[in-house]
Amino acid sequence: MKQESAQSSSITPAKTGYGLLDTISSPADVRALRLEQLPELCADIRRFLIDHLSVNPGHFASSMGAVEIIVALHYVYDTPSDHLFWDVGHQAYAHKILTGRKEAFANQRKKGGISGFPSPLESDYDTFVTGHASNSISAALGRAIADRNTPGKENSKTVAVIGDASISGGLAFEGLNNVANNPNNLLIILNDNEMSIDANVGGLHTYLSELTTSAGYNKWRSKLYNAFRRKGVVTEEGKGRIQRFANSVKSLVSGKQNIFEGLNIRYFGPFDGHDVIKIVKILNDIKDMQTPHLLHLHTVKGKGYRPAEENPAKWHAPGLFDPETGEKICNDAKDSPLPWQEVFGRTLVELAAKDDRVMGVTAAMPSGTSISRMLAEYPERTFDVGISEGHAVTFSAGLATGGKRPFTAIYSTFLQRAYDNIVNDVCIQGLPVTLCIDRAGIVGEDGVTHHGLLDIAFLRCIPNMRIAAPADEKTLRNLMYTSLHSDGPLAIRYPRGKATTKDWQTEMEVIEIGKGRPIITQQGAEVAVLTVGPILHEAKKAIKALEEKGIKADLYDMIWVKPLDTELLREIASSHKAIVTVEDGVSTGGFGTAVSEWCRNNGCDIAVHILGAPDSWVTHGTVAQLRHDCGYDSEGIEAAVASAARTLS
Repeated sequence: MKQESAQSSSITPAKTGYGLLDTISSPADVRALRLEQLPELCADIRRFLIDHLSVNPGHFASSMGAVEIIVALHYVYDTPSDHLFWDVGHQAYAHKILTGRKEAFANQRKKGGISGFPSPLESDYDTFVTGHASNSISAALGRAIADRNTPGKENSKTVAVIGDASISGGLAFEGLNNVANNPNNLLIILNDNEMSIDANVGGLHTYLSELTTSAGYNKWRSKLYNAFRRKGVVTEEGKGRIQRFANSVKSLVSGKQNIFEGLNIRYFGPFDGHDVIKIVKILNDIKDMQTPHLLHLHTVKGKGYRPAEENPAKWHAPGLFDPETGEKICNDAKDSPLPWQEVFGRTLVELAAKDDRVMGVTAAMPSGTSISRMLAEYPERTFDVGISEGHAVTFSAGLATGGKRPFTAIYSTFLQRAYDNIVNDVCIQGLPVTLCIDRAGIVGEDGVTHHGLLDIAFLRCIPNMRIAAPADEKTLRNLMYTSLHSDGPLAIRYPRGKATTKDWQTEMEVIEIGKGRPIITQQGAEVAVLTVGPILHEAKKAIKALEEKGIKADLYDMIWVKPLDTELLREIASSHKAIVTVEDGVSTGGFGTAVSEWCRNNGCDIAVHILGAPDSWVTHGTVAQLRHDCGYDSEGIEAAVASAARTLS
C-alpha cells in the first residue's frame, strides 16, 4: 500500500475483534474464503464500520449499504490487476478496509491519516480519484479501452460502480452514450438504493424503481445467440443487429423500453444487492463478457443499522454517535451561532415571503444548503434538479429570462462543473442569477476533492460577474437583499461551519456594491490588512496579538472581490507602506491578485503580500489545521504582518 503521509495518533474504537475480518489483509485473503463464508465477512465489516465511524465520523449510510457489492467484487475479480472505479466514493469504505487499510482506518479523514475517498496516491487498489459524482462510467470506459489496446492487459476486467443518484448526472449519460461505440468489456454496477444524500428526484429515478428483467428472458437470449453463432448465422459484425432485435422483443413482452439495452448495453437485474452469494454467482456468469454490460442491484442505505435504515438522509454523515442506541453526540453549545447555510436558508425564506420573484434552486443538496427551508414553505418556487450543476445554472438563467430572481445554492467544489453555463448562459446575457456558493474555502476532513478554494479565481475573470464574501451573518443577509435590488449576476461565497454571532436576524438593507469598510484603524500603522469573508476574524486575532508586541496594523473588510473598492484602495495605498491580503481561497488569481494588479496598474508603489491557499493541493484535516498549514490562520497573518513591518523599518 502506498502511504500519503505519516499517521497521526490513533483513535481506539469502542470494540475490537472482528472475526473473519481480522484474517483479511488484502483481497487475496478474501478470495481464499469459501463462498458460504462471505455473509459472515459482510457482518464483520458492518460491525467494524459501526464501531469506528461512531468515534471517527465519516460517510456512514452509503458505505453500510455497499458492503456485499464490495466483498463480491473483490472475491470475483483479480484486483488490482482488474480495475474498480468508484463513483463519489461515499460507499467505498469496505473497499479500503479489504485493501490493506484496516489498521489505518481509525485515522481516516484526519490529518496524516488516509483519505475519506479513494485515491491512487494512497493505494494501487484505488484506480481513480473519486470525490465528485457521475464520473465513474467515463473514467472506467477509458481504462477498459486503454487495457484492450495494451499488449499483456487485453484480458483485464474493468468495473464502474455508480449510484442511482449519480447516474442521473449529465456526465454519466455522456459516458453511457459512448460505452457501446467502441469494443470494450466494461461492467457497470448500478447500486440502486433510491437515495442520494436527500431523496432522489427526476424521471430516471422513477424509471429505475420500476425496471425489471426476466431471468428466463436472459437465459433464452443467451441460448439463442450461442446457437446462432455455432451455426454461423450470427457473426461479430452482425451482433449489433441481433441485439437490437432482441431488445425490441423484450420491449414488446415487457411493455417498456430498457434504456440501457436501447444503448446496446446488456442489462441484468434488478437483483438483491445484499445477497452476496447471489451477486458472486452473477458476476462469475458475466465477468468474461466482451461487450458492455450493466448489473442492477437494489440495496438499502444504512443496511445493518436500524437507525440509519429508517432515516438514511440524516445518517449520510452523522458525526459522532452511540453505536448501541444510535443517539447522536453533539458537542456544540445550544446557544452557539447557527451554521452559515442555515442563515442563508432562513434569509431566503424571508426574501421569498416579501418578493414572489424569488426562486430557490439546488443540485441534490436541499438539506446541505438549507434550501430545504424554502422547499417546505414554497415548494412551487423551489427546485432540486438532482446531481446536475450545469443544468441548475442554465435552468436558473431560464428562470431569470422570465422575470424571476433565482438564488442558486451549490457547494463551491461542485460549482466547478457548471463553469461553461455560468459564462455562456448567465454572464454573457447579464442575467440576475445569484450564485450562493456554499462550502467556500477549506472544508476540512473531506479533503482535496471537496475544498472550495478555486471559485474566486475562476469567477473573477468573467465579465459581468460580481463577487462578494460576507464576514458575518448580517452582511450575508444584506448581500442577498441587495441582489434583489440590482441587475446582473452576483456570486456570494460563504464557508462551511458555524457563523460568528447569535444576533443576526435584523432588518435587511441594500448595501453599496463594490464598497468595503474599515474595521480597525490605528495612528501610525504602516501595514494594512485587507480581507474578504469570515477570515476577517482570524485577522482580528492577529492584529490584537501584534498590538501587544508593539506592532500596529489597520484592518479592512473589503467585502467585494469584484468590483473592488478602488476609492478605499487608493486611500489605503496612499496612507500605508505595505498591504497584506488574506483570503480563504487560492492565492494565485484570487482576491490578493486583484489588489496587486490594481496597485500595479494604477501606479501605487506599495508592496502587496498575498496570503491564501498555495499553488498545490490541500489534503484533509481540520479546518484549523489546514489553515495553519496554508499560513493564513491568525498565527500566519501575524507572522506576515510582522515580516512586512520589519522590512519597512
